[in-house]
Amino acid sequence: MPFINDVIEDNKKLNDESKSMLDGSRATRFRFDPDQAIALLKTRIIGQADMHDSIADMLHVVKADFGSGERPLAVFLFVGSTGVGKTETVKVLTEAILGSASQMCRIDMNTLAQEHYTAALTGAPPGYVGSKENHTLFDFEKIEGTYSKPGIVLFDEIEKSSKEVARALLNVLDSGRLELSAGTKRLNFNNCLIFMTSNEGARELDGYRRKFESGWRKYLGHRPCRTKEQEILNHALQKKFDLEFINRIDRIVFFEELGHHFLDDILSVELVMLNKRLARHQVSIKLDDTARQYLVGRHDPRFGARHLRRRIRAHLEPELARALNADPGCSSFLATCHSEKLIVCPD
Repeated sequence: MPFINDVIEDNKKLNDESKSMLDGSRATRFRFDPDQAIALLKTRIIGQADMHDSIADMLHVVKADFGSGERPLAVFLFVGSTGVGKTETVKVLTEAILGSASQMCRIDMNTLAQEHYTAALTGAPPGYVGSKENHTLFDFEKIEGTYSKPGIVLFDEIEKSSKEVARALLNVLDSGRLELSAGTKRLNFNNCLIFMTSNEGARELDGYRRKFESGWRKYLGHRPCRTKEQEILNHALQKKFDLEFINRIDRIVFFEELGHHFLDDILSVELVMLNKRLARHQVSIKLDDTARQYLVGRHDPRFGARHLRRRIRAHLEPELARALNADPGCSSFLATCHSEKLIVCPD
């Protein structure tokens, strides 16, 4: 019933304007706090100051609500090496705005590597099986969001999809519309934040960085040039994607390599998340300095934070599980390291 929906929306706008006149605040339909969202992002995503600033700028513009309404609220592309927090950023942002990371519509583009997979997004064309059912990977409700909160869509690893699949998104990124192939339904992305992630150029970027780990560059203390790193990624993106596609992106955000000086902070974040899971069993764990050094001491920066998470899963969690099973009544455990072996015992 479109008419009733229009009346309800108009009433909401009037209520917002009335409240604004009473308390002196500026009327906006969005009910999220950009500063709170960025604060959560900073506690969970380490070492990406430029990304924090870019997301903060975008959230304040969205919150102000003066967009044209004829395109998505924002279109961002996150690029950089694996394990630096690109996908996790969207998850945390969704949690901050919508309450749970499960509320975003995530499309894993590595499953759409062949051009005929375009139908997975746009639906089967007329005359083909399923054309009348409007089958698509998109979740209509998560895309459209609500009156007070935007929808969030993540196209993860966009570079692994076929060129035809990427081209099928041109109208989505430009006008915020996608008409399914059968012509019977149109998806609206105009109340939506669109994020894409890409590892394109990561191999070339890693090769450039490795040059500074030995030879005369290391001897003279030279370090990789950030501008050069961005040039490498930009060149890789322009080789991979049509210019029409790149031109529809509001901002390309370059994620930094996670150096050793960030590892202790990242470990603290991972420990907080582990203790949240343990809290369901009224259990907690702490790490002493030897355990922390054991987990971060063999870090391979090529794999980012995921390498540290794997070490936690492979070395800390099994020992913690053994300690829990051996002493189910204990609620606090301490991890330490002796003779190159991680040990977990009651605290």
